[in-house]
Order: sequence, then C-alpha cells, then structure tokens
Amino acid sequence: MIEALKDRLKRHWPALRLRTILLSVLLFAAAMPAVEAIWLRGYENTLVRRTEAELAAQAVALSATASALWPGAQPQPDTLTPRDPGYYHPEISTVDLSATPVLPERPAPHPASDAPDADAVAIAARMDPILDATSRTTLASIILLDRQGREVRGPSQGGDLSFLPEVRGALAGRPQTVLRRNGDYHPRYSMEWLSRASAIRLHHARPILVNGKVVGALLLSRSPRALFRNAYEDTWKMGAGAVLIIGLLIGLSGLVSRGVTRPIEALSAASHGVAAGKGDIPETPPTAAVEIRALYEDFRSMAEAINRRSRYLRDFAAAVSHEFKTPLAGIGGAVELLQDHLETMSPEERDRFLANIAADTNRLSQLVARLLDLARADMARPDADAEADLEACVRRIADAACAPGFTVTAALPPDLPAVAVPASTLEAVLGTLAQNSRQAQSRTMTITARAEGGVVLVSVADDGQGVPAADRERLFEPFFTTRRAVGGTGLGLAIARSLMEAHGGRIAMGAPTQGALFEITLPISAKAPDGLHEISTRP
Repeated sequence: MIEALKDRLKRHWPALRLRTILLSVLLFAAAMPAVEAIWLRGYENTLVRRTEAELAAQAVALSATASALWPGAQPQPDTLTPRDPGYYHPEISTVDLSATPVLPERPAPHPASDAPDADAVAIAARMDPILDATSRTTLASIILLDRQGREVRGPSQGGDLSFLPEVRGALAGRPQTVLRRNGDYHPRYSMEWLSRASAIRLHHARPILVNGKVVGALLLSRSPRALFRNAYEDTWKMGAGAVLIIGLLIGLSGLVSRGVTRPIEALSAASHGVAAGKGDIPETPPTAAVEIRALYEDFRSMAEAINRRSRYLRDFAAAVSHEFKTPLAGIGGAVELLQDHLETMSPEERDRFLANIAADTNRLSQLVARLLDLARADMARPDADAEADLEACVRRIADAACAPGFTVTAALPPDLPAVAVPASTLEAVLGTLAQNSRQAQSRTMTITARAEGGVVLVSVADDGQGVPAADRERLFEPFFTTRRAVGGTGLGLAIARSLMEAHGGRIAMGAPTQGALFEITLPISAKAPDGLHEISTRP
C-alpha cells in the first residue's frame, strides 16, 4: 500500500524549480511561529495559563487573609522552614485550550433555604475594602462563599452556588479551575473568530481553611487576554516585523540564488553544450557555495576526461582502420588474382599468393588478439587485496625470457616491500619489456628497484639499439611500432601502460646513456620482503 501511494505521488508530483523550493522552505520556516501561535494555540494557551496563575495567586493571598481574620481562628504553627524540602509547593497549571472542556456560562445561583453563616458574613464585611481594591486593579470578579456554598459577598448575595463543580471541589478542600463560556463577549476584531480564548472565562475556586477545617471558599473569575487583542494593539510592531522578515527572506533568496541556483543553471547549460560537443565548463562563479564550487571542479574534470576519451577513441578508430586496411587489401588482391588467373598460374605463383593470404590472415589474428588484450587492460579495475613479491615476479620473467645470448639480471634491496599490484599484471608488463629488449638485439636487461615516498620505483634498462629521440613521445601510443615489417603490432607498450594505470601505477620512458630505459612506479603494499636477491639467468 505504501509503495502504491509512493508511485501515485511520483506520477502526480509537480516539476518545481530549485529557487521555488528554497523560497517555499524559507517562507514556511518564517510562518511557523505564526502557525504555532494561531493553529496550535501555543501562545494563546500560554496567555490562558498565565491568567490562571494570576487568579490562583490572588486567591491564595485573599484566602490566607480570610483565614487569619476569621473569627475564632487560632494561629497554626508551621513546622517547616524555608530550608526544608517541601516548604515551597507551587501549583501546576490545570487548564489547556486543546484538552480542557469549556463549560456553559455560569448559571444564576439557586435560592438558599437558610441564611448565610454569620462568621462568613462578618469576614465579608471586614474584607470588603480589600476585595474591592483587588478587583478594581486585577479586573477579577471575587465572590466569597460560606461553608455551604452560599454567597455572602457578590452580585447575588444569599444565593446558593454549591452545585457548581468548581465550588464543590473547593468546599471539599481542593482548589479547582474550570473554563466557561463568556456570555458578555462580543467580537471587536475581524479575525477574532480564530481565537478560542476570546469567548471563554476562567473560574477559580479556593477553600478557606481555619483550624484545619473548610469554613468557606473564594470564587474568582476573569477573562484571559486573547491573542488577537494583543495583535491588534501591536499592529504597527507586527507589521514592521513582517516587513523586516519578508525583506530578510528576499535577501536570503537572493543569496541562495547567487550561491546555488544560478551556478547550477549555468552548469546545466554548459553540460548541454559539452554533451553536444560545443563549448566547455565555464569558470566557477565567485559567489557559488563551497559544494557548488566542488561540483564545478568535478564537472570540469569529467569534461576533460570525456574529451580525452573522445580523442582517444577517434585516434584509435583511425589507427585500427589503418592497421586492418593493409592486410585486408593484401588478402583481397590475392583472392582477386587467384579468382581471375588460377588456371593459368604456375604452382609456385599459387603457393606465393596463398602464403601472402596466410601471412596477412595471421597478422589480422594477432591484431585482434592484441586489441582484446588492450580492451581488457583499459577495462581493468584496481584490486584492493592485490599483493605481489617483486623478487618472485622477476624470477619468473627471467626464466621465461631465457634465450641464447640474452640475460636478465636484477638486484633488489633487502628491505624492499611488496607491491599492491597483481603478480599477473606485473609479469605481463615486465614480459613485454623483456620481449622488446630481445627484439632490439639486447644482450642484457637489468632490473633495479628502491622504495621511496610510499612507492616502489623500478628501473628496467637494456643495452640494445635503443629508441630514437623522435619516437620516444609516441612510444606508448597504440599501433606505433618500428617493427611493422616483421609483424610488430605496436600494442605491447600501450597495454602495459593501461595495466599500470588501472592498478595505480605508472610506466614511462627514461633517459638512458645507451640502449633503452623504462621507469615503473608501483604502489606499496603491507608486505616487506627482506634479504638481498641477486637473480641472473643465462642460457
């Protein structure tokens, strides 16, 4: 089901520009405080709880005053000191706009069957100036009730309010706060309907304790300060804040556009040009973000690699065409002559043409085989676990290269580490160099090595005819050979270079005093062979 929903969303998801997404995110982040304040009622709930705390504080002070002034009240010694745990016991808010139910408007008191308690009437008269001054300052309605819940001070003196749940809780000895609808509320602001607190009134009832018994209760009520009332009173401040926030968002959008959006759009356009074979990756914009600058460098490297590969493929295709053209032309010509003059040819002429066809066919077979070797070398990938002992590889190459008048000699230091190149790859490269040296009429090929700067440097030198200075630059190009007349394909060194580069190594032509010198760079592995190894193989 989830996958089906994801598929449906993918099909109907609109295509959005990056700047649209970023601007939407910024606007949403800026609007979150307002959303939290209005729809989640966070700020408004704080206002309601603050009103409850104020009513509770007033009720505590007035209840304590009434308890101290009540006729017959005995001072109650407090065994706790401010340093004792539990001396301070602040009351936790009990109302929540999202969870607390809103009761109907407070109904009128029921008629009382008996007269109010005399002590309650006396304390009401005594505290009337205090209650009046408190009410005028805090705008709270204050009603004093006796132990039966009868009203002794308030708008309906003598009425019975004991049926109210908050009054029942207070007469049972526990303070209680409820939310009730405000019947006198009339909206004053156009959007005040969004505020739930505007049409409610908090009612807080608290018991009056004398000598450990409940002798009466105080019932306080007040409307909370609604959210939009504050908003309308501070309209100019909120407007200035909104203008400042919008201006800041526009500035941030411009910053994001210059740092991210515009550079990406320019890079996208340049990529289309590179794909079409036109243009190149432009310079990195100075205002681009660090990650975008790295992306430009990656695209630039990729474009250069693509150009190099394109040139390589173009040159390679031309070289393959040229190399195949000559033997194919020879085969075609010989076949045509045999078709036209087979009956009139002498046996020697037929054998000569057939031998030419066989030679050209053999050359084509060699070219195909070497091309496959080159393709495998180009497609090779480094092996993280590859490890080879240079001594063992050289020993095997020396044995395999054994021929009359040709010697392979190597001197390896005792602390030479193992190399992180497969033994087969190393033997293929050294075997190609040995074959080239033998074909160049060398008598000795010398292999030396040393560890330096995290790599092993291998030098392979011979005393043959060497390589002309004019040919050294093209020595590793595919199909370049000076021995084409005797069957050379010109792919041996190209394959060796591809194999080395595929495994993190490198092969290059050195500057010898005589003969030829090749320098091979190999990455070091963890293995470190010890002992000086002299390898000399003579026919």
